[in-house]
Amino acid sequence: MNKHPDETPRDHTPTRMGGPPVPAGHLEPTDDKVRCDACPIRCFIKPGQTGSCDRYGNVDGVLTRMDPVTILQRATETGKRVVPFSLVSEAWSGELIRQGDYFVTGTGSGTTYPDYKPAPFIVSQEIDGIDMVTVVTEGIFSYCGAKVKIDTDRHVGSERALVYSEGEEIGHVTTAEYGSQMLSLGGVHHLTGLGRKAGLATMRALVQLCAGESIEVNVEGGARLGLQAGVAPVIDGVIDERMRVGCGSAAIGMFASQWAPNVDEVVVVDDHITGVMSEHQAGVVLGIKPSGIKLRGRRSTPGRYFEIANPGSGWGGTDIEDPIEIIEEFKPKYATPGLTLLMVSTTGTDYAYFILDEDLTPQPAPLPPILQESVDRVRSNCEPTMTSVLFMAGAGGSLRSGVTADPVRLTQSVRAEETTVTCGGAPTYVWPGGGITFSVDVTRTPMNSFGYVPTPALVAPLEFTMPRERYLELGGHAGSILSMNDALSDVPAQILRADGQNPWPPNVGVGP
Repeated sequence: MNKHPDETPRDHTPTRMGGPPVPAGHLEPTDDKVRCDACPIRCFIKPGQTGSCDRYGNVDGVLTRMDPVTILQRATETGKRVVPFSLVSEAWSGELIRQGDYFVTGTGSGTTYPDYKPAPFIVSQEIDGIDMVTVVTEGIFSYCGAKVKIDTDRHVGSERALVYSEGEEIGHVTTAEYGSQMLSLGGVHHLTGLGRKAGLATMRALVQLCAGESIEVNVEGGARLGLQAGVAPVIDGVIDERMRVGCGSAAIGMFASQWAPNVDEVVVVDDHITGVMSEHQAGVVLGIKPSGIKLRGRRSTPGRYFEIANPGSGWGGTDIEDPIEIIEEFKPKYATPGLTLLMVSTTGTDYAYFILDEDLTPQPAPLPPILQESVDRVRSNCEPTMTSVLFMAGAGGSLRSGVTADPVRLTQSVRAEETTVTCGGAPTYVWPGGGITFSVDVTRTPMNSFGYVPTPALVAPLEFTMPRERYLELGGHAGSILSMNDALSDVPAQILRADGQNPWPPNVGVGP
């Protein structure tokens, strides 16, 4: 996996061999060089060296894919998750492969860009008594990006704030979801529409992020973020460990019955919806008396307050460090000296206990053990934080003609759920509407699934699986169908153990 692609084609000594030789019909050799037609760069490559993407090399005058084809072996263990992709791998020794137990992925398969010819592998095998065909390729995607979910209640930046990597704009902050901040990175505008430097910075960030590596980005007017798929986010140098249990109102609903016997009032501080127990429906049902508390901000429905403070990295994702700041007063009509008050954040990380004095002013006091137990319970109900990365791309254009001579019929077949779309054997979500726009969790794809070409664009594996009969009906390339053993007969390959969290690819979503 390349981490720092350059702008211009360059030569490298290959260290890994594999992948099918590419037909030489459209190569234009110059002396002992070959010309690569796997992407629009069209590098001239010297013997024993690779092109600018490190994916193709000149091996004895033949343009060759440098990574081995990745084959998944079906998981056979039951009742537990098997060892994931990254830990178990072996070189295929060329023995006959049992039908139904292995799946050829697009990882390392090579591409047929611009797909005027059939995909690199069109493999037929029997699965559960059905003759299935899997069309395997590596797609070159300019129309692609990553949707990043960051589990945190801390403010990372305003909606629509730009996100920068290497000083270049690569995306923006989008609408927050429940307990998470969201980023949209990449896309064709950032890859090709903001200039060469910005496009390459975007490409590098996306490749590293999709490959499971860590990157650092900066949000305009916001936080410095350390992001890595499947790992807790780092916000301004601090690891954020807990995702909030819910908004302040939800927390009241969950824990009011535990608080009611032990404290007069509870305020759960949250940047979005701060909850007040005595006013909340849960408190009313439990018979909690009004405390006379009046919060700053905008009162919504009873017990729910908006805009109590500005977003920030303090209590409950606000900018406050002292929770008393959000209390405007206690009304004498309801409040009495000695009234007890618990204030807690939505993660249970911040909490404080107060008792009203003769002037109805909250005075700090030690937290009773029974309330400490409830705060600990709030904290224990908060899930560990994680950064989730979904690669999203549109499989359109000429890519589909590598599958069938009538590309729109492939789209229609995918939409009808007659054809399964996988990415390195991992399940995808295909978006409704026109085209084949899909998303995939990058942690469920094999290692080294994502690469680049310095046009700039990303390279990702893609597989289309369907019954053979249906493939022929779609106008598929019948003359290129091979058995798995024949397709791999002279191709270096590696076998990875399929991750047990993934359904076995040929069985995912295939209609009747």
